[in-house]
Amino acid sequence: MAAATQELELFVREALAKGASKPEVAAVLAAAGWEEAQVRSALDAYADVVFPLPVPRPRPYLSAREAFFYLLLFATLYLSAWHIGSLLFNLIERAFPDPADSAYAVARLGPAMRWSVASVVIAFPVFVFLSRHLSLELARSPAKRLSAVRRWLTYLTLFIAATVLIGDMIALVHSLLGGELSIRFLLKVLVVAVIAGTIFGWYLHDLRREEREA
Repeated sequence: MAAATQELELFVREALAKGASKPEVAAVLAAAGWEEAQVRSALDAYADVVFPLPVPRPRPYLSAREAFFYLLLFATLYLSAWHIGSLLFNLIERAFPDPADSAYAVARLGPAMRWSVASVVIAFPVFVFLSRHLSLELARSPAKRLSAVRRWLTYLTLFIAATVLIGDMIALVHSLLGGELSIRFLLKVLVVAVIAGTIFGWYLHDLRREEREA
């Protein structure tokens, strides 16, 4: 398969170098039986600029430095989201206590809230700082948007956020069908939906903006 891909890339390069247009090359390869996705990928590797030779586009790459920054960025994002949710859950439980909870369960809210506050106070500023730093780097060098680590972690974050949203809606419908809805349960569902929805919407918007700019 790798040899076939190399052969396709070589053919595309030579055809473009001899003056063939991209639609002509695509038509010939389609007639020869190549898949449309393979042909599009091979043609998209070259920019649509006027020059005697085909001009290659920047390709996805893997950088250890960027892997470190993006792993730390998304780790602090997950940590911040988790503990913001946990803190809000604890505040909801304090505002709307369940009579069935024991005094010990209520007393445990204090240490749990301290952990959440400490985690947010440390992790969230780091996330904001890294977000700004990486955004400035992308503005200076748009080719860095092709970082493989960045794209993989972005799609992983979208997957996690979408999964949380789906689970949140399932829990809501399950409780609704069982007639077990309460104010504090609805507030918790809302907290999860807002946090996961915000993360999902932000990174989905970022990916769509990339596609428009490309």
